[in-house]
Amino acid sequence: MTPDLIRALPSMPLAAPTFPRGPYRFTGREYLILRYRTDLDAIRHALPEPLEPEGDTVSVQWLNLPDGTGFGAYAATLQAIPCRLGALACTFLTQMYVDNAPPLAAGREIWGYPMKYGQPQLAVASDTLTGTLDYAGQRVATGTMSFKHHTVADLDELTSSLFGRTQVNLKLIPDVDGRPAIAQLVGIDFADIRIRGAWRSAGRLDLIPAVNAPLADLPVLAMGEALHLVTDLTLPYGRVLHDYLAEQPGT
Repeated sequence: MTPDLIRALPSMPLAAPTFPRGPYRFTGREYLILRYRTDLDAIRHALPEPLEPEGDTVSVQWLNLPDGTGFGAYAATLQAIPCRLGALACTFLTQMYVDNAPPLAAGREIWGYPMKYGQPQLAVASDTLTGTLDYAGQRVATGTMSFKHHTVADLDELTSSLFGRTQVNLKLIPDVDGRPAIAQLVGIDFADIRIRGAWRSAGRLDLIPAVNAPLADLPVLAMGEALHLVTDLTLPYGRVLHDYLAEQPGT
């Protein structure tokens, strides 16, 4: 294979790239979002500088993604912290677990999503929307919400409040000698967003301490309202918001 063909590949391995070139369109992307109050000192510990916390409310979210360009079908669980980078309103993703290799590889390599392999699931059980996360054979999180009790009427306002903040990840990639090759805060803004439907109701969240899936390090102090929505959206490429290696003395 020629160098030009190698440079044109979207991903490894050469014989069968793991994921295609983007942007990536998601259809029927379903969310269960459980917001809750937690310990502000724990939030500060989880946020990389120069990000600053914006209150003491965070969320654990389950996603069912049945149709993602190049990725196929998969599920995810993530933990998100509202924060600020100067004047920029952000949401920092501190942990994320998925059950499919192509989005896991692309998420880490392109945008720095903090993805690890787990067993997340989002499903309707009787009258309850239920999210579960197992890691290393153990249940580490369960989230529940009454199913479609209260319809959200103003979808434009909901789109602005949910997707008007820049999603931020800490992207860390080592060089071949083990030293950091990339250490960045990466910003992502979803595009072409359409919310098909959204519902609010009471929700509950149970987080079980686990050393390699430490969602419980941001403990649940009080539950907020739960949100269920179904969307179509595009995940574009991101941008560098902060470069830690550029800060080093002598650079």
